Amino acid sequence: MLVALAVLAASALTTYASPSSRAATPDNNNFVSVKSKTDFWCAIRVLYSPVLVLTQVPSPNSMIMPKDAHTNIGDSERPGGTTTYCSPAAHNSSTAQGTFSDAFWTRVEYESGVGRGGQKFAQLTGCINPRTVDRLNPGDEGGQYDSSGGQRGTGNPVGSTCVGFKHYVEIVEPGGNRACIRCCNDAADCPTNKDTQGCPVVIPGNYAGCD
Repeated sequence: MLVALAVLAASALTTYASPSSRAATPDNNNFVSVKSKTDFWCAIRVLYSPVLVLTQVPSPNSMIMPKDAHTNIGDSERPGGTTTYCSPAAHNSSTAQGTFSDAFWTRVEYESGVGRGGQKFAQLTGCINPRTVDRLNPGDEGGQYDSSGGQRGTGNPVGSTCVGFKHYVEIVEPGGNRACIRCCNDAADCPTNKDTQGCPVVIPGNYAGCD
């Protein structure tokens, strides 16, 4: 599954990288790809920027979503309960995958850079319209998908990965109109033990106006 990768943009700049660069629109080569173990990749090439890059609009991307309609995130955290959803620009490589509406992200920023330990990361953070995805319940408080959590550290969904990175963490909060995903090489940059604390804590970014 593909995902280009959020508290405030300024705090992200301070926390992760300097110098940094900012662009009004994204380079179409800036994205991150995440998929479930049994899914196909969305058709996107991955490029990492060594300095922090902030963009106001996401490049082609994708995320893990519940497989069944009108499902709470927590209820989808079971074997076979998830699937890959690609953005329209990231056209699907399998009919088993879903496609996000252009209206899914109402406000989103993509960032890439290096974390506290000097290892690369990439993330998407922002506001969503959960009513554009029939797999979500708009009132659901949400939950977390990741590559390294779970009882055996094999991820949820088990075996899910982010291409080009060792770890990822994704949180979807339909009830708060928020979503976020970060791919990273240092597990400390993708914490999996804060799943009940929400996007602003797990992946600091710009969530202004989501509620």
